[in-house]
Amino acid sequence: MRNERNESRDRAVPRRGWGALRRTRPRRRGRLAALLAGVLLAGLLGPPALAGAPPGPRAPDLHLPSPPGGEDVKVLLFYGTTGTGEESPTVDAAIAAIEKIGRQGPERERFSVTATDNPAVFTKPRLGNFNAVAFLTGDGDVLTPEQEMGLESYMEAGGGFLGIHDAARAEPYSEWFTGLIGARPAASPDSAQRATVEVGDQRNPATKDLPAEWKRPDKWLNWKQNPSGEVHTVARVRESSYRPGDGGNGWDHPVSWCRDYDGGRSFYTAMGGTKASYAETDFRAHLRGALMWTTRLARADCQATITSNYRAERLTQPNQPGQADQIGEPHGAVTAEDGRVFYIGRGGGDGDAPVVTDWDDPDIGKGQGQIHVWDPETKQVTLAGALTVFGNKGGGEELIKNEEGLLGIELDPDFARNGWVYLHYTPHSEINRETHMAERRVSRFTLDQKTNKLDLDSEKVVLSWPVQIHSCCHAGGGLAWDSKGNLYIATGDNNSSGFSDGYSGNNPEPNFKGVSFADARRTSGNTNNLNGKILRIHPEDDGTYTLPEGNLFTGKETDEGGGKTRGEIYVMGVRNPSRIAVDQKTDILYAGWVGPDAPEPSSTWGPAKYDTFAKITKAGNQGWPYCMGNKQPYRDRNLPDPGKPLGWYDCDNLKNESPNNDGLVNIPPARNNNIWYSPQGGGPDFPRNADGVPSYKLDEQTLREPWLKGGGQAAMNGPVYRYDADSDAKDKWPAYWDGKWFVGDFYDGDQPRHALVMPEGDGPGETGALPAHAESLDSIIPVGEGGIRNLMDWKFGPDGALYVLDYGRGFFTHDDKSALWRVTYQGGAPTPARGDLAEPPAPEKGASR
Repeated sequence: MRNERNESRDRAVPRRGWGALRRTRPRRRGRLAALLAGVLLAGLLGPPALAGAPPGPRAPDLHLPSPPGGEDVKVLLFYGTTGTGEESPTVDAAIAAIEKIGRQGPERERFSVTATDNPAVFTKPRLGNFNAVAFLTGDGDVLTPEQEMGLESYMEAGGGFLGIHDAARAEPYSEWFTGLIGARPAASPDSAQRATVEVGDQRNPATKDLPAEWKRPDKWLNWKQNPSGEVHTVARVRESSYRPGDGGNGWDHPVSWCRDYDGGRSFYTAMGGTKASYAETDFRAHLRGALMWTTRLARADCQATITSNYRAERLTQPNQPGQADQIGEPHGAVTAEDGRVFYIGRGGGDGDAPVVTDWDDPDIGKGQGQIHVWDPETKQVTLAGALTVFGNKGGGEELIKNEEGLLGIELDPDFARNGWVYLHYTPHSEINRETHMAERRVSRFTLDQKTNKLDLDSEKVVLSWPVQIHSCCHAGGGLAWDSKGNLYIATGDNNSSGFSDGYSGNNPEPNFKGVSFADARRTSGNTNNLNGKILRIHPEDDGTYTLPEGNLFTGKETDEGGGKTRGEIYVMGVRNPSRIAVDQKTDILYAGWVGPDAPEPSSTWGPAKYDTFAKITKAGNQGWPYCMGNKQPYRDRNLPDPGKPLGWYDCDNLKNESPNNDGLVNIPPARNNNIWYSPQGGGPDFPRNADGVPSYKLDEQTLREPWLKGGGQAAMNGPVYRYDADSDAKDKWPAYWDGKWFVGDFYDGDQPRHALVMPEGDGPGETGALPAHAESLDSIIPVGEGGIRNLMDWKFGPDGALYVLDYGRGFFTHDDKSALWRVTYQGGAPTPARGDLAEPPAPEKGASR
């Protein structure tokens, strides 16, 4: 390492009296001249801009090296100060650590280091010898205007910059330097604290080798303005793990980020505020990766979460008056391998369409469940067909409205060859107006691939089961395949929420002609009922199905006399799982479901309404209507007085003692869920007594997932994104999102719309591990007026774009806001370009130049 420390210290660093002038000088990005104190400073790469102006200091014409790698790669470490204070105690540790980093790894990844506190280096031609410049300190105006212009010219020539901790305080009056750093510190704690860093980017060279939840001590800076969305954040600090002080930034508190800036590459980390940091193996790995990118020894995508790189485009137009030529009441979507998008309408018509609610009328609830197809080649929509369904009863009270209809759609894994489409629906032809019962079914239809028309006469009913339709709600509906050709079918608890004060749906008393409609122990909690479940079957070519191994039951259990289980059940204890997804890479099931209606927890009855998401690795019971969240129990109720609270449910030893249960009494234990949220926030938890019962007192509540909030809430599970390196689709979402789980809510207020990093392994499905990291999607999948306000379904297509259904602004209907959208990425390839690497490696498969 070449060290210029003594050289610069032997000479007094001249005081620079530019302070007052710099506060008023013109701000610019990428410009190479500024009028200062009557002197027109020349551009670094050109002649004076104004003839006759007195000559000013000139910065060098920079041409950065493209060395063959190894120690020809050079890094300049700058630790200059204004001379008003003592040198930071971290300087020596940082220099020693980076010098050691430069000697590590394969020979082609090494670099040499020069350290200096003399800012004159920024006006010398030799600045162009360095592949990257690192600022180790910053306590004010450490550079004169011409020196800052030298740094700006260096970046425009393709240089790399690394800022560490206090570098964010340097050049406080320079807008260009603020952009280079990304954010400026606000009031921050001065002492070191141990905290958890959430590593969101698991591909960036600076973070790929770090744990997803990285626990370490440091001095944590708060920010005057959160840079998220303007920079690409690779790591955040979890504020709940330390005391951030009054200037805290909340759940989204970036600590390390990067972006391509003014022709070069800028990386900043707020960590490194203590001398001890530089002795940490993981922190050194973090710095090494950042320097690999800034020196052009490695590529990185530092654009993936910059929101301006995404474009949301509405694909469908409003329907023609009185028609459904573009879209029905949005309720589900799926994409084909050729890019076509199939999406369904549940059964509600437009706002002027009549609805029939009189049970004496043969047309009670009759509606049309439409199937539309959007073609990426023609950009046109085809109405593929419509099923006559039960469910078009409009809004109103629980005993009037209904959520049945056309609920789910999937395409056969071999759809390109056979044209098979699976639809989950409630046929109007099968309703019983006397008993208020209906049939739910999953059927297979054949599509004419040339005309995009469904052959409605080709129907093969694969699976059917009874549902009560006297009372609303919670029909479920999602469908998904795993890689083995097993079909997952999400069914709701088919239960009214209006007879238990919004808490557990366990009131056994209301019924219509002997069928309970307010007791989810009859459905979700019943081992012999297919409602309130996620079923798993293996459809066969002849239209029948077989049962895969590993379901929760075989259907042949002899417990309690036998005949009390259904072998189709994979997951029980869910309430209204409208959206499910299976990651084809891992075959892990992801699901979300809507909770009950209680706005607050009750020390008498139990938790408030929790909307829920779960990563499910094996068959089991997710708890409803006995337990929610992380095994938070409800109070039992039963005849003869359902208004009288009985004992608390034991989540680990559940018994279904409802008079409406025809399944097992001893049912599988409830297991923890990964995400639950209420109007108070995400992951509510409470102190528990000796029996494990929470206090359910709001003033004792802890929010374990502070990035979440509810209110009017309706969980809409999303996909797990898988990046296809072999695809040449120009609009595909980048690799940063690979493996992240998308979760959202129907509403677009403070409700979730996030991409999650989950802990790896099979354990989380059973233990309910909390997400390691959450990334807001609010600005990428735009919320608010003119955006996607009511998210009903979302799927990635084979082109790597995200297709989103916006429900519209009404309920049980469609309107001019009901639409299919496409969200694409416009940010380009990782940088630097492969040809600009210090030592270009062999081309990667599927990589773009």
